Amino acid sequence: MKNTLLNKAALATGTAALLTAIMGSAHAEPTGYNQITFKAEVKEEIQNDEISATMYKKAQASTSQALATTLNTTINNAMQIAKQYPSVTVSTGQQRTYPRYDEDEKIIGWTGQANIDLKSTDLDATSELIADLQETLVMDNLSFGVSESKKDELEQKLMTDASRAFQEQAQNLTRAWDASSYRVINVNLNSGSSYPRALYTSHMKVATADSSVPSQSLQSGNSTITVTANGTIELTK
Repeated sequence: MKNTLLNKAALATGTAALLTAIMGSAHAEPTGYNQITFKAEVKEEIQNDEISATMYKKAQASTSQALATTLNTTINNAMQIAKQYPSVTVSTGQQRTYPRYDEDEKIIGWTGQANIDLKSTDLDATSELIADLQETLVMDNLSFGVSESKKDELEQKLMTDASRAFQEQAQNLTRAWDASSYRVINVNLNSGSSYPRALYTSHMKVATADSSVPSQSLQSGNSTITVTANGTIELTK
């Protein structure tokens, strides 16, 4: 967390310095005339390095106490198995319980579901853990993305690139409109990410002797990080 905050602080400092350079000519009051609003966008594709998954146990019982026992025992056992994979962060997720009724609106039993969430940058270990847990749990969803530290590092670079692209476009527009110079009225930097769906290869890893469920061979795919500089300049004739 501390490194992430330091990266964000460095990002803000570096970007602020560059924007100060861009807006060096913007001290004079704007006239409100000859203003152009445009954007400059830069993007870069980066390999996903983080996997997230949610698994669950769903059960039914005649009493809420029996249901809770089943769910808690299953989740506790899953958490014990997960301790064998220290590179995977595992946490308990949502849990819900609701009654089942007969035609006379009388409670005849209980249904419940308990989730656990997995997150890691170790795809192989996560794949093996999921295979171990699938003996008692069901996969709910699986997704890939870019870790915060890797994303922050790339965004810092792209914000600098977007700021320079904005300056270049401003200079091109100044020449196109036969102006002598320009001043920056405002600039906003925005970032975004495009993540793919979970990808699987068409084959499965061979199951080991002590594993009844083979682990899946996963492909993390790539994400696209985009930074856009939106702003307004005023041309000086």
